[in-house]
Parts: sequence; structure tokens; C-alpha cells
Amino acid sequence: MMRIQTPIHCLFMAVALWFSVTAVKGQTPVGKRLNSPGKTDVSPVVRAYVDSLAAVRQRMAADSAASKPSPLRSDMARLFLPTTFYHSLAHDFMDLHTHSDENSVYTSMIDKSLLEVYLKHPELVRNTETHIQQTGPAEQTVTAPIRNNADLVEKIADVPTTIDIVPMEVLVTKPNFWTIKGDYSLQIMQNFVSPNWHKGGESSYAMLGAITMEANYNNKQKVKWDNKLELKVGLQDVREDTVHTVRTTEDLIRLTSKLGLQATKHWYYTLQVIGTTQFAHSYKSNDRKMYADFMAPGKLNVSLGMDYNMDWMNHKLKGTVHLAPLAYNLIYTRWLELSTSLGVDEGKHAKHDFGSQLTVDFTWEITDIIKWKSRLEGYTTYKRALLEWENTFVLQLNKWLAAQLFLHPRFDDGVPRDDRHGYWQFKEFASIGFNYSF
Repeated sequence: MMRIQTPIHCLFMAVALWFSVTAVKGQTPVGKRLNSPGKTDVSPVVRAYVDSLAAVRQRMAADSAASKPSPLRSDMARLFLPTTFYHSLAHDFMDLHTHSDENSVYTSMIDKSLLEVYLKHPELVRNTETHIQQTGPAEQTVTAPIRNNADLVEKIADVPTTIDIVPMEVLVTKPNFWTIKGDYSLQIMQNFVSPNWHKGGESSYAMLGAITMEANYNNKQKVKWDNKLELKVGLQDVREDTVHTVRTTEDLIRLTSKLGLQATKHWYYTLQVIGTTQFAHSYKSNDRKMYADFMAPGKLNVSLGMDYNMDWMNHKLKGTVHLAPLAYNLIYTRWLELSTSLGVDEGKHAKHDFGSQLTVDFTWEITDIIKWKSRLEGYTTYKRALLEWENTFVLQLNKWLAAQLFLHPRFDDGVPRDDRHGYWQFKEFASIGFNYSF
């Protein structure tokens, strides 16, 4: 049996049942008041039902104000239960005896409301009193309180929680502070001119191979050590040269090493060492005189200063600028006959001097396929000056094929002056061929 404990609950359930009856009949929309003036579209059964609910609510409110218990009677509960046909309801309605007590008035109102539903909306009646009696009560009220007799027992000592320790092998990888990278290229050129060509000229074959390898150390704790090895060999075969089968057009061995200690975010205290020489003899066309050889000259430059690390244009231009107010320079030749032409005093193998050093080395990715590598080196003793500017423009056609343009102006007032160019020297080389970087 369903039990309602408060008047508010009764009111809510009554209104819900009124909504359901109204929705079935379809006469009173939800939200309209029943007692509003001029509203004549309310069903009599709905009005009778609501009046019964109002009477129940008034009585329960009065009992509550008088602090009197107001249990919900079984005949009142019929208003809130699912619509059921009660046999006693029809019997009481046809009874000729009249009752004048207050309970009979409430019972009569409730019965009339239910009878109105039976007659006007029999489709809402889904249950019978006989079926409810056969089913039995939904719950039984427990009148006697349930008490638990708890017996005190001896306190059990806390059991310590044990954690299973599983041995695990921890692998600690030693950080690698070294960065290895390189650049390889092989350029080949061929030129043919017939002997009767109206402008003259010489047929030739040329090859240029270049290797650049770098091993750089950075422990991320203010110490850097950069090392770069550059190797270049260019060979040329000119048919008109009757003295030499093959001549060198480019010959370079250069090692640059810099040890730096960080001073600020972009500046480092740096010790730089540059060693330079070449692989083989150097000759001119149809001339047997040797102009350079391995360790003739051999150059060593040691400078102490500061480096500035460049990282501009959204990481497209990267490089370093080395400024050294103190630098030592050594020029060595193993052939005495080359001393004067290489800037060494006549009859001596070596020349030592001190001065200042400037080195600018950067790579600029102008576009996705065009790259400019530049190296500017300047040295001065305030009596003589040396300036070299190497520029390599690379047009990367695909992963393996590239075209290169090499421009190398040089100024050196420590060698004999040329009548035409003075102390300026210039080299240019254009080629296309294999190029690979890693």
C-alpha cells in the first residue's frame, strides 16, 4: 500500500493525476487554472476530482496546524493510487442510509469523484479491487523497533600492510653531447672547342670534389667545442697544356676548432685554432714552375676572443662571428724557393707575427632550394693585412643533384704586388653535379 507522509506530497500527486485526466480528455490545456473566471471548458469529472483533493488538503492542513496526527485513510489513498475499480464504492453509493458525520462527507466526495472517472473514462481503469486483494499488500509496516545487540570483543591489533618489492632494472642512458654532420659534393664539367673555332679557346675537362665534416660538442652547461674539417680538390685537363696532363684548380685542407665558455645567452669566450694547407703541387698552364705544395704554405692561426652566435630570420640564417683582439699567426713553407711568394722572408721557412683576428662563418637558406654559405676571414698585424671571403651559392635541384657557384676574392699585402690587380686576387668556379648532406 502506498503511503503519503506530508500534505505537500499529497498535493503534488493530486495535481499529477489531474494532469493525466485532463490530457486524456483533451479539454483543459496544461497550465490553465480551473477556477479562472469565464473558463467553462473544464470537465465535470475533473472539477469534482479537484474539489475532493482540495477537501483532503484542507483537512490535512488543519490537522497539521493543530499538531494532530493526520494519517492518510485508505479511502483517501485511492485518489493517489493507479485507477482501480472498488466494489465497496458502488455499494456505498446505492445505500439508502444517509450519513452526517464528517468522515462520511469526505468519503462521499472521494467516491463520487472515482465514480465519475468510472463512468466518463473507463479506459483509465486498469485494475480491480479483487486483483489487489489476491496480490496482497506491497509492504508490511514494522511496528516494533529493531534493535541490534552489539557485543564488545577484544580489539584486534592492526595488521601492517606489506608491499611486495619487485626488483627492477633501471637503464640510465648517458647523454650524447656530440652532434655529427657533413656535406659531400662532386661537380663535373666538360668543355669542347674545335681547333678552327672562330674565337679560339681550349677544350677542357674539370672535376671538383668537396667534403665538409663537423663534430660539435655542447654539454648544455656553458661549454662548447666546435670542430670543422674542410677538404676540396679540383682537377682540370686542358688539351692545350703540353707540359701538364692534369692541373689543380682547387686544393684545400682546413681544420677549424673552437672551444667556448658561455658568457651570456649569445656570447662565448672563445679560443680558436685554424690550420690550413693543401694536397698537391700547383702549376700554371705550360709552366713548369711550382707555385704551391703540401705544407708550402702551411698556416696556423691561434686567436683568443669572443664568439657571437647568430640565429636570425626564423632559424634560416645561422652562424658565428669571432672577434679576437689577440691572435698569433704562423706561415710555414718547406720549400725555400717559395718563401718570398708566400709572404715569408727570403731564406726562411717560417714567419711569426701577432695581430687581431676576425672570422664570420654563416649559412643562409634563402629559399627552399637556394643556400648561401659564406666565410669571411680577416687578419692584421697593423703592418700587413689579409682578407679572404669565400662564398658558395648552392642551387639544390633535387635530393642528389645541385648546381654551385663559388666566388673567392682575396686581399693580401704581404706578397709581391701585381702590376694589374695589385694586392687583390680572385677565383670563380661554377659547376653542376652530385651533392649530398647529412
